Amino acid sequence: MPNSRSNGHSGPPGPAATISAIAAEIGVSVPTVSKVLNGRADVAPDTRARVEEALARHRYKRRPRRTAAPGPPLVDLVFHEMDSAWSIEIIRGVGTAAAAAGVGVVLSELGGEHHPRQEWLDAVLARRPQGVILVLSTLAPEQQHQLESRSIPFVVVDTLGELPTGVPTVGSNNWGGGLAATRHLLGLGHRRIAVISGQEDVLCSRARIDGFRSAHDEAGERVDPSLIRHGDFSVDGGYRHGKDLLARPDRPTAVFAGNDMQALGVLRAARELGLDVPRDLSVVGYDDLPLAGWTGPALTTVDQQLRTMAGTATTMVLALARGDDPPLRRIELATELVVRESTAPPRE
Repeated sequence: MPNSRSNGHSGPPGPAATISAIAAEIGVSVPTVSKVLNGRADVAPDTRARVEEALARHRYKRRPRRTAAPGPPLVDLVFHEMDSAWSIEIIRGVGTAAAAAGVGVVLSELGGEHHPRQEWLDAVLARRPQGVILVLSTLAPEQQHQLESRSIPFVVVDTLGELPTGVPTVGSNNWGGGLAATRHLLGLGHRRIAVISGQEDVLCSRARIDGFRSAHDEAGERVDPSLIRHGDFSVDGGYRHGKDLLARPDRPTAVFAGNDMQALGVLRAARELGLDVPRDLSVVGYDDLPLAGWTGPALTTVDQQLRTMAGTATTMVLALARGDDPPLRRIELATELVVRESTAPPRE
């Protein structure tokens, strides 16, 4: 979990504050502070804000519970969006690891937002789960402290951007995956290669494009900036960018899609334009979802071990909940290129 400098409060911590001392300082009752700590809704918003500010200022942290909270033990798994086969693989990985530990899973979606609203956090505080797993999402500093003050650990999977030192994260080597995918295409003889990554403000999108550029640099090949596109990791995004790229008179002979879903969109665009894959166009995806082996042709893609990533995050957050200190708080899994039928040398 973040250290004291990550939440905006500097200097060495003073003596541990008690609930009663905090209540007396801001002029509220001890039960009111307790209600805020337990995520109760029956506290006026301005009073809740004053209590949270005092908890943060004193760096209050509830002692880890020695007895189980009422009801079954839970972990909260929250996605910014939960509308693709990629999400299902994460859910399966978390579910398998949680079930092995006798823990249930609560699923949440943020409606496309990468930062949860306070209403979501209030519900989490009321549930008092063993921990929280955030997928492509981040917490504001004050939200981080709200979890810390209740001794609820959290782990971030596939980070949206750079996080403060100490935040536990699990991801994959996106730069290496982009490098391997592009090396494969260059090795087949392609020189005009397009890339359709995800959103420009998402760290994994930028890292995969950086790997794409690095492969060109080491091969002494120039990257055409007009062939670099930012999609939204959806089939529709891959289709729209694919249709635009492949309709050009100087179309690329290969496309590296930032995920398998966008690769499906590129495959459809190619079919509609009468292009044969891989004879006229090579396509590489990313993720190695189960469907990648069932496309026509079967998709060459980068395996980033989604289930392992999710299971590792679950094991980490449960260890933190027990009070254990994992040897690594930032884990980056290796990626592997899986070559199937959608890539071949360019036509002469």
